[in-house]
Amino acid sequence: MTQPTALPPPPPAAPGDPRTSRVVLSRFLHHRLAVASLIVLVLLAVCCFGATWIAPSPRNAQNLLEASQPPSGGHWLGTDSLGRDYLSEMLYAGQLSLAIGLGVALLATLVGTAAGAVAGYAGGWADEVIMRVADLFLIVPPVAVLAVSLQGLGPSPATIVVVLSSLGWTLIARVVRARVIQLRHQEFVEAARVIGASGPRIVVRHLLPNLTGLIVVNVSLSVAMAIILESTVSFLGYGVQPPRSSWGNLLTQAAGLIGTSQSYLLYVPGLAILITVLAVNFLGDGLRDALDPQGRQ
Repeated sequence: MTQPTALPPPPPAAPGDPRTSRVVLSRFLHHRLAVASLIVLVLLAVCCFGATWIAPSPRNAQNLLEASQPPSGGHWLGTDSLGRDYLSEMLYAGQLSLAIGLGVALLATLVGTAAGAVAGYAGGWADEVIMRVADLFLIVPPVAVLAVSLQGLGPSPATIVVVLSSLGWTLIARVVRARVIQLRHQEFVEAARVIGASGPRIVVRHLLPNLTGLIVVNVSLSVAMAIILESTVSFLGYGVQPPRSSWGNLLTQAAGLIGTSQSYLLYVPGLAILITVLAVNFLGDGLRDALDPQGRQ
């Protein structure tokens, strides 16, 4: 009789394997601040983008007979000097602030990932050119450039997204480049070259899947950066202009109420910006820990 041979150990889980997904989900769920932040961001997004159905009043609905009223059952956050329900204005303003943040994060990450992957994999003159351009953009003050651009091109949300994206791609490009340089000499990349895979295929099919954690974390942190910069420029008067409104724009409109009985109209949008930025950063920390292949449970 022949002795039964031992079965080989199961292969390690691949990046797309359900086992890997369960490990990532388990790590993320153990990060309580990240989970709480995700819940807060989902609630904010639902309330803001569903303002048409949730807000007590339509956008910019004025009633001068109810101007400057304190919070009450009819107006949970009171009314401003034009008689607009402030809760409704906060929700509609949040639409624009969150949309700008998401737009900047996605566009900047797309451009930065592509540039960093090309620079890291190709090397040589391509690497030098892309990195020198990135260095040039890194020394540019974003608030000043955004203010000048909005003055010349008009204070539209599209202009804000394009300008901030053109300034924000450099950080993710440098991170992606460094990671690609580490990976391009690994065995799996060399094996792909041996079987005849082209450079673009190696980057898309083999390198980028290993950068998922970096990319996701950068998207979350770029949202916070974009919201802060847009709010700063709008507060200075160069950003979103009425009748459109963002949280930074509402801060500008309430700046003259400091020390009055309506000073809370200044604190509400400021608190919304603070909560959103903190939640996005905590979410980024949780995603980074969960997606880190060298992380511990």
